[in-house]
Order: sequence, then structure tokens, then C-alpha cells
Amino acid sequence: MTKRRVYLDHSATTPVDPRVANAMARAVMETFGNASSVHSFGQQARAAIDRARREVAALIGAKQNEIVFTSGGTEANNLAIRGLCESSAAYGRHVITSAIEHPSVSGVCAELEKRGWEVTRLPVYQNGIVRMDDVVHALRPDTVLITIMLANNEIGTIQPITEIGSLVRERRTAGHKHLWLHTDAVQAAGRLPLNVDELGCDLLTMSGHKLYAPKGIGALYVRRGVRLHVQNVGGHQERERRAGTENVPGIIAFGEAARLAREELVQRSQHDRALRDRFEAQVQKQISDVVMNGDRERRLDHLSNISFRFIEGEGLLISLDLEGVAVSTGSACSSGTLEPSPVIRALGVDDELARGSIRFSFGKDNTEADVDHTVALLSHAVERLRMLSPLSV
Repeated sequence: MTKRRVYLDHSATTPVDPRVANAMARAVMETFGNASSVHSFGQQARAAIDRARREVAALIGAKQNEIVFTSGGTEANNLAIRGLCESSAAYGRHVITSAIEHPSVSGVCAELEKRGWEVTRLPVYQNGIVRMDDVVHALRPDTVLITIMLANNEIGTIQPITEIGSLVRERRTAGHKHLWLHTDAVQAAGRLPLNVDELGCDLLTMSGHKLYAPKGIGALYVRRGVRLHVQNVGGHQERERRAGTENVPGIIAFGEAARLAREELVQRSQHDRALRDRFEAQVQKQISDVVMNGDRERRLDHLSNISFRFIEGEGLLISLDLEGVAVSTGSACSSGTLEPSPVIRALGVDDELARGSIRFSFGKDNTEADVDHTVALLSHAVERLRMLSPLSV
């Protein structure tokens, strides 16, 4: 008998939607021209990219010419942070970020520090959310960039980007002309209704493989008037903001995924939230000594992060995987480390709880049967691991 397989790691990556796959397959076969070429094959590719760019822009309420296609979220974050800081170094060398950023943001900030920049990392407290008072107090005359994610990839907490955006606009109006706001919206795009003008951000990062498109394609929103020091040189693509022959099939797939995400956003959100709430209710009923990590209200609909006392998260992950259920212990980009998740540690919990945390992230194709099956396996695995654990003694 074939073992039932359940995928609950949609925050790491999503399966490609068949409709997106079909659009990409057609592009591979039919839209193979180089979009920089002047002949009809090239112009066919250029037109397809323009259509996709409109769809990606529409997902976040941006203008078409404000979207720069990249190889993914990591490159987009690098272009946003390095590009902005390097172009603004004459006005200041101070950056504000949070303690729970994705490694593609926290790593860039650490590299900037090695080059003489100062970085202020704001705490997030027990609920996993940055406080506006801390943002205000961290601002300095030489601050050029605030980079804070819109929604966290491990605990799903939604940060006060709209409030921070309003603060940035106020400060610019008051004379702090070279202060900019970047937000990593990789987890939020396609899952929350977004509008860059309402958010007040100047730069926003997206990634295709988080919204049922393939890996290897992402985008950076760059508000008109924001200057970036180019990181990829060698060509005039993307309005000279990112050199390199465009990934036409990937861009077309991203555009189709963005269109579907925009049209189905409410339906998907309601579906994911219903499954998550069903899952959490059953876990709390059937399993003792669990801690729900992060704010219970201000969070993404599809994500649940739970710490199980007296056991290691890695052991629980492996046990579930052997039963056909895929979950995560944290950011997929940080896998392989034995250290407890810095995101969970930032909530003020001890190492035991941090090491016992598991992320369950639901998707549009999951079912109630998936939830019930997972909880039954999870309950059994936790009981067995606790019997073996010296921590439970």
C-alpha cells in the first residue's frame, strides 16, 4: 500500500501550479527569442515579458516600469540593500533592520558592517513584532535605509510596515531626504493584499516559488526616483538595473502565478486559515506541553509555528518525514545548522523551546484529511520521542 504523502512546507517552497507549468512549457517551446533582439522572435519575447511585468506589478499595486526581474528573493534583497546603501553612502552609513530577518537580509547587513556601516537590529519581543517606538528611537540623521520584512518566514508575524512607511514619509518631508524603506515581502506577496503606496515602501522583494511558480525567478519593486548602485553589470536589461539575458519562461511563469494569486487571494487565504486553525485546535487538544510561537492574530493565514517541550525539532521532523509528512524546523535557507533558530530565540524563549520548534505551512491543495492525518502522526511521534528523551524526565 502506498504511503500517504502530505506536504506542509509551503513557506519553504510551493509546488508549481499546473496552470503556471503549462504557461512556462509553452514559453520554453514557443517564446525562445532573446528579448533584447530586434527581430520578431525577440519582440515576441519582449511582449511576453511586458505582460508578465504588468501582472507582477498589479499584485502589489505598482507601476509596470517599477518592477525589476531577478533570479529570486535573495538577489532582489541584495540588490535592494547593497544597491541603495552603496548609492547613498555620501549621505550616511547607518541601517535599521530587525532581529528576525531572512538570511538574505541579515547576511547582507552583516557584510555591510564589515565595510564600516553601522547596523541597528530591532528586537521583536515575545509576540515577534517590531515596536514603532523602537523604530523611532533608532533613527539617526545618518540613517539611509530601514529594511524590515513584511511577514516573517518562520513564525508568520506581520510587521508594521505601513506605520514605518508613514514615519519615513514624515521624516523625508521634514528634511531627512535620503531615508528609504525596503521590505522583504517574499512570504507576504500572493498571501496578503498589498499596495506599495499604502505600505509606503520604496523597495519591495518578491519571489516566484513562494506563490506556485518555479524557482529561479523573483522581482524587486523600485519606486520611481530611488537610485540603486547596480550589482550585475554587463548588459542593459531591466532598464540597466539588472544585467543579464532575461529568463523568459521563468518570467512568464511568474506573471501567470501573480495573476492567479491576485484573482484567488481571498479564496486561498480563507482555505489556508481554516486548515491552520483546525490543525492548531487539534494539536492543543491532543498534545500536551506545546507553545504557539508568535502573535496569534497578526500573522499569515497559512503558517503555524509550534514548540514541543522535551524533544528536539529535528527528531520530530525526521519522524514525520518517515511517515510521508513534510514540515520544517525553520528557514530552508538556514538548514544544516545545529544552532537553535535565531527567530525563535528572538522571542525570548530558551534553547529547549527553540530547538523544539516546528513550522507547519499549508497550501491551496491541502485538505482537512491532510490535517487530521498529520495530527494523528504528530501526536504519536511526540509521545514516542518524549519517552526516549532525557529532557522529559
